[in-house]
Amino acid sequence: MFPPTPPPAGVTAALSNRSGTVSVRTTEQGLPLELRIDRRELRYGGQRLADEILTLCRRSAMEAGARRRDELARDGMPADVLDKLGLPTRADVAAMQAAEDEEEPAPTSWMRPL
Repeated sequence: MFPPTPPPAGVTAALSNRSGTVSVRTTEQGLPLELRIDRRELRYGGQRLADEILTLCRRSAMEAGARRRDELARDGMPADVLDKLGLPTRADVAAMQAAEDEEEPAPTSWMRPL
């Protein structure tokens, strides 16, 4: 077996779902570098889990892109160049999170199994 390859250099971000049962760490392109799934998530089926992973990867990629934008802006890159690169702003990240939070149904119970 081959030794694991080191993660690519660059900006990454990690996110978890609300319950903390699924978490991902991705590059700014959305490439997953790390994935953690709690056994409790397996009871919901493969399609729901896959959708959750893809949503988290997309959100994590956007967060990593915003971090890259902040890093490049601190180094003096003009905002118009950053816009042409397609890097999201903090406002873009906040708007996406707000939109996804509105679409996500409220939990039926706040109690968690022990």
